[in-house]
Amino acid sequence: MSRYRVWIVCVSALFLSAHAPALRAATPAPGKDATANAASREVEAIAAKIDQHLAARLAESKVQPAPRADDAEFVRRAYLDIVGRIPTVREVRDFLKDKTPDKRRKLIDQLLASPGYVNHFTNEWRALFMAEADSSFVGRYLVPGFENWLKEELKKNAGYDQIVRKILTVPMDQQAQQAFNFFGGGGQLSPAGFYMSKEIKAENLAASTARMFLGIRLECAQCHDHPFATWKREQFWGMAAFFAGLQRQENGDFSFPTREINDRREIAIPGTDRVVQASYLDGSEPQWKFKIGSRVTLADWVTSPNNPYFARTTVNRVWAHLFGVGLIEPIDDMVGSETVAYHPELLNELAQQFAAHNFDLKFLIRVLTATSAYQRTSDATHASHTDPHLFARMMVRGMTQEQLFDSLSVAIGYYQQPQQNPFFVFNDNSPRTRFLEKFARRNEKATEPQTSILQALALMNNQFIADATSIDRSETLAAIVDSPFMNTAEKIETLYLATLSRKPRPEELARLIKYVDNGGTNEVSVVAFAGAVRDLVTQSANPARAASAKDNALADVLWAILNSSEFILNH
Repeated sequence: MSRYRVWIVCVSALFLSAHAPALRAATPAPGKDATANAASREVEAIAAKIDQHLAARLAESKVQPAPRADDAEFVRRAYLDIVGRIPTVREVRDFLKDKTPDKRRKLIDQLLASPGYVNHFTNEWRALFMAEADSSFVGRYLVPGFENWLKEELKKNAGYDQIVRKILTVPMDQQAQQAFNFFGGGGQLSPAGFYMSKEIKAENLAASTARMFLGIRLECAQCHDHPFATWKREQFWGMAAFFAGLQRQENGDFSFPTREINDRREIAIPGTDRVVQASYLDGSEPQWKFKIGSRVTLADWVTSPNNPYFARTTVNRVWAHLFGVGLIEPIDDMVGSETVAYHPELLNELAQQFAAHNFDLKFLIRVLTATSAYQRTSDATHASHTDPHLFARMMVRGMTQEQLFDSLSVAIGYYQQPQQNPFFVFNDNSPRTRFLEKFARRNEKATEPQTSILQALALMNNQFIADATSIDRSETLAAIVDSPFMNTAEKIETLYLATLSRKPRPEELARLIKYVDNGGTNEVSVVAFAGAVRDLVTQSANPARAASAKDNALADVLWAILNSSEFILNH
């Protein structure tokens, strides 16, 4: 059976399941053990404390909280935040039909247990840990080994402290060379790419370690003491001294470490005659141990539950991922001269809980998504909803390029075969790679997406989008068009569920039924404009099979939705 016919059958099943009586009896869930019940109650208790804190701030500021998001808004948000894509039509329908009171909690658990969580958070953490790789030719070849290592860590739900510890202490000799087996297209699962993306320079590693893991920006203190900066030059180089033992060997265009002097704990400040000892940023002195290297000693301090920065920085990052803004900002400069602490007491409490639960990222996500704050609508339902840091409503956020491509793929039924060898990256000209390059990550807040003209045009006339709205090439669209058991309203509803994860509002449905049934004519609207633009794009594409005016009008509707702000934003 062809993939096209399979899609016809799938859409038929989705349609019939939405209208058939509930024939399946609910299967009794196996009894939860005492440990699971206790964990669930603990999550709810911590979430309630968060809501109490935020409610007090809202009352103090005389701000009215937004109402609870409906199920369609919540399911789309949860999928985007946890697995990095919108839900399928089936997943939306199943969630909307579920009448159990704890279905939102169960959905979060289901998503956290899925491969999608591993893939999405691998993208998110890799973008943080190896941001340089996105703009470096060599960096592209460092990513696979690091990404696949990170996937394995997330798959087994390793504590975040253990992940960071392995990054900071990875052996930097033969393992690093194997992780960068450039010419063979091979490689080894290893976090060594973190060092190589920083050119194995002590100053780069010090600045990156402080920013990523401690929420401290040291860069401004590298060359001199800034009069308004929190950190001094000697502190910067004291941090860099932990990496001073790494030795490099120049090998053509690339640099490989050949050995490490574990007991080297000092470094000369460039341009001066001063030599500084390795020192922690909180002012405490390292406790050196026999035959224990300086990077291991640094990792002990960084990942300690008593570290004043580590847990707070991680919690603040995850909070910002789910809410769009942090409890303290800027996220990468939590103790800087321009830092604003909006909810420091709440952050401290959450950091203590995170450390007490062995730096379990899934536990933290469960807590934050269980709050009333996370489950509020993004609609500005009251004039007082102006300060995003009060969390009176969910903020609208821009998608990452991975979220956008993967959501487009779900919406149109596109599936890309994975590479047999993920380490071999030559001549990767796949639609996903081209799309990610066009929509490269930028250093901006998720709540302030500045879509470039190039990106906007790419969505409007990119070949991938043209195929997505082609009856010949979009499996979702083709299956809906060729479903004789659906009337126009039901076809439009399925398009909405496939893209926006909701049913069309009555006024939207009435207008679009008229547009489609009229074959897209006699209507001056954004949908008619969509049809005109789509026609210009597809004229240069491969010839399409003959389609009726109504079919083409449905394609116009899909094109307009895919280019709408409601589709390309997380809300």
